[in-house]
Amino acid sequence: MLEDVYECRERCVRAVQSKDARFDGWFFTAVLTTKIYCRPSCPVVPPKVENMRFYPSAAAAQQAGFRACKRCRPDASPGSPEWNDRADLVARAMRLIADGVVDRDGVPGLAGQLGYSVRQVQRQLLAELGAGPLALARAQRAQTARLLIETSSLQMADVAFAAGFSSVRTFNETVQEVFALSPTELRRRARRGTTTVAPGTISLRLPFRAPLTPDNLFGHLIATGVPGVEEWRDGHYRRTLRLPHGHGVVALRPMPDHIACQLSLTDQRDLAIAISRCRRMLDLDADPIAVDDLLSEDPVLAPLIVKAPGRRVPHTVDGEEFAVRAVLGQQVSTAAARTHGHRLVLQHGEPIEDATGGLTHLFPTMQALAGLDPETLAFPKSRRTTLTTLIRTLADGEIDLGAGADWNRAREQLAALPGIGPWTVESIAMRALGDPDAFVASDLGIRYAARDLGLPEAPKLLTDHARAWRPWRAYAVQYLWATGDHAINKIPE
Repeated sequence: MLEDVYECRERCVRAVQSKDARFDGWFFTAVLTTKIYCRPSCPVVPPKVENMRFYPSAAAAQQAGFRACKRCRPDASPGSPEWNDRADLVARAMRLIADGVVDRDGVPGLAGQLGYSVRQVQRQLLAELGAGPLALARAQRAQTARLLIETSSLQMADVAFAAGFSSVRTFNETVQEVFALSPTELRRRARRGTTTVAPGTISLRLPFRAPLTPDNLFGHLIATGVPGVEEWRDGHYRRTLRLPHGHGVVALRPMPDHIACQLSLTDQRDLAIAISRCRRMLDLDADPIAVDDLLSEDPVLAPLIVKAPGRRVPHTVDGEEFAVRAVLGQQVSTAAARTHGHRLVLQHGEPIEDATGGLTHLFPTMQALAGLDPETLAFPKSRRTTLTTLIRTLADGEIDLGAGADWNRAREQLAALPGIGPWTVESIAMRALGDPDAFVASDLGIRYAARDLGLPEAPKLLTDHARAWRPWRAYAVQYLWATGDHAINKIPE
C-alpha cells in the first residue's frame, strides 16, 4: 500500500492536525523536512500538509529512512486494532510476528505456520503494510531493545541478544538509525527521574486506546483465575507465563491512562513475546470507539455503553490452556472450574519460584496432560472423554489455537470433538482465538441478561437479534455479562 494513498489522505491529515489519539497505531505520519515519523497525536506543531507522508506501519516508515520521534515515541503506541479483528493472511501473519515467530523460525517458519509460500506472505505484507516480515520483525526488535535499554541494567551486549539481534554491531546500528540516539544515550535519557523496581524486574507501561473500563476485564481474569497460576495481590493481577525460552511472571494493574506492567523473566529474549501476549490477553489494541459506536445503535445496549464505555474482551496468554479450562468449566460454577484447574496444575504443572508472591506453577503443557488418568477426574465420564480427547488432539498438533490460527477451521475442528458444543466452541473462539464476533448465545449469564433487558432469551432468537451487533458480538457479550451481580464484573478491593 503506497504511503500517499494509505486509506484516505485527507482523513489522515485531519487526524494529525487535531492530534487525535484514537488513530495512534492505525497509521504513522512521516515528515519530509525533519526525516522523523510520529503518532497522529504527537504534541509538536503539525507539519505542513505538503511535507506529510503516511505509512501503515512503523516498519514501513523506518524502511523509507525516517526515525522515531523522541517526543511522542510512535514505536510504543498501541498496535493496529486490525490485526486482532481480522482473520485473513495479513492479520494472522502480524499476530505471529508479534509472537516472535520470525525471530525464532525465520520467514519460512512464518509461512509454514500460515500454510502459504514465503513469496505469497511477503507479497501480501508488502502490498498492505509497505514492509516485509523481516522489516516488521526488525521494528519489533528495535522496540524491545529500547525497553531493555531503558528499564533494565543489562549490559548492552546482553540487551542486543535478548532483543533478538544477531550481533552487537547490528544492534548499535539499528538503535542509532531508528531512534537517532546511541544505546548509551537512550539509557542516559531514560535514567532521569526513573523509579527503582525489584532486581530482575522490567517495569513498563502498556498503552491503550481510551476509553477503557477495567472492572469486567480484570474482574473476569481474577474471578476465574487458577490458584498457583494466577492471583490477585496488592492491587495487581499476577500470573505465570510459559514462554519460548523459559518462563516469566507478570503483574498487571489498571491505571487511568495505561496498564502498569512488571515482568520477571528467566530469559530476556522473551520480553517482546511476553508483552505481546499480555497486550493480547487484555485486548489493549482494540478500537473502543468503533465498537461502541456500532453497538450503541441498539437502544438496549446504548445505556450500558454510556454507563461504562470501552469494555474489553478478556483473552488469554495461551490458547491451549484456555481450551482445557473451558472444558473444565462446562456446566459447573466458577469456583468448581477453578478447583478442577488447580488440581490439574498441582498434579501436572511445572513448579516455579515466585519471590514476591504466591504463584507456584506454570499451567501444564498438553504433552504433560497427555498421560492424564481419566479416573482421577472428579466429573462425569462423558466430560472425562471430552477432556482427554481434546488434550490428545492438541498434543498431536491437530488443532491450532495459537496467534496465527485460522478461526473458522479451528471452530470446525473443535465442534467435531465429542462433548464440544456451541458454548465451548464460541468461548474458545472469543477468549483463546480472539475472534471479536464470537457469541455465546446459550450462556446462562447471557440468557439472564437478555431476559432482564427485554431481549429474546432463546439462543436462536437472541442470535438473530445479535446480527445487528456484528462484527463486535464478543464485546456485546461483555456489556451483557456486566449487568449481572457476579464476581467477574468487579475488581476486588
